[in-house]
Amino acid sequence: MSAGEEAAPTQTAQAEEQQQPPQEESQAADPKKEELEQKPAEEAAAECGEEAVAPPQPEVTYKSLVLSGHGGYDKVKLQNKKGAPKPKAGEVLIRVRACGLNFADLMARQGVYDRLPSLPVSLGMECSGIVEEIGEGVTDRQVGDNVMVLNRFGLWQELVTVQTSHTFLMPAGMSFEEAAALLVNYITAYMILFDFGNLRPKQSVLIHMAAGGVGTAAIQLCKTVEDVTIFGTASSSKHEALKEHGVTYPIDYRTSDYVDEIKKISPKGVDIVMDPLGGSDTCKAYNLLKPMGKLVIYGAANLLTGQKKNLVALAKTWWNQFSINALQLIPSNKAVCGFHLGHLDTETELITDVVVKLLDLYKQGRIKPKIDSVYPFEQVGDAMRQMQEKKNVGKVILMPEVPKEEAKNEEN
Repeated sequence: MSAGEEAAPTQTAQAEEQQQPPQEESQAADPKKEELEQKPAEEAAAECGEEAVAPPQPEVTYKSLVLSGHGGYDKVKLQNKKGAPKPKAGEVLIRVRACGLNFADLMARQGVYDRLPSLPVSLGMECSGIVEEIGEGVTDRQVGDNVMVLNRFGLWQELVTVQTSHTFLMPAGMSFEEAAALLVNYITAYMILFDFGNLRPKQSVLIHMAAGGVGTAAIQLCKTVEDVTIFGTASSSKHEALKEHGVTYPIDYRTSDYVDEIKKISPKGVDIVMDPLGGSDTCKAYNLLKPMGKLVIYGAANLLTGQKKNLVALAKTWWNQFSINALQLIPSNKAVCGFHLGHLDTETELITDVVVKLLDLYKQGRIKPKIDSVYPFEQVGDAMRQMQEKKNVGKVILMPEVPKEEAKNEEN
């Protein structure tokens, strides 16, 4: 190999070494570029005069329990909806923490409740949660408020938008489960006992399904009046709990005739009957009234005899339905009333007045919703079975998310 060929690599290496320092000097001479590289993309772009490009946001999804058809427990299905709903003027967006299960929801599933739009539809008349966003013109609610909600339907969802007039601020110390258990049951019981019934000291009341949500609410409200005698029907396994809650005479409707049992204790009957049953039981209730007594019909639980609509039960209830005319009422000195909270959804002032009274009683410690069980949305079928088979003592609650240790299965 020639000397010129041996020297070529050496010269090339020297040339590279001579070129290297200027590159280092160039890098050291631009500290701003190095600083920008260490900053978030948005800040760096802004300082360089470039338009920032926001990173893509994950799509919002939320859980919703949807009634897809009429029938058994499987007709209420859990769906994941996309895109958060936006509150309109006068509305708020609420992140739901707990929902109440009511007998109307069971009837809606079977197709015997008239206050729903066409299917598919989300059920749920009451819930509690946290205000996440307010719509235009809203001044009486703020983001972060804990509220309870009353609506005709649509509240078994993780996110809901409602008019602010359908929301009520939760008092300090009230849990989301209690808030979801208060509105439907306690409004119903209060208006039956005091607005229709005019309950006074030393009177007597018959409460059917006394261990249920409305039943436990009615018992507590009766205890706010001095010396009220309470007759309560329920299966024998619930009698000790009913006595602890304040029922004077628990009656097992499965093994005895409650009319005979009441007449043994109070031959003239009772002053008020709360009737959620319908059919032949309404006739019995009317005959149990004392002079000047009041019968308040607020349901037709006798229609529900299984998971699906039973045409025989429908026909039997219809055939045995109580009927009376005005000329018969005059000499009887009795009153017959009908109550349906779902048809009072536009009576905002009337409902608000009742809720204010109920919250005052709660703050005084005179009423407190009793929670029977808590189920996650995924176990809505078990929750409905718990109520329809009348295993509950108190309110059955649904939650979008619930710790496993808090969920109570139907076996418990």
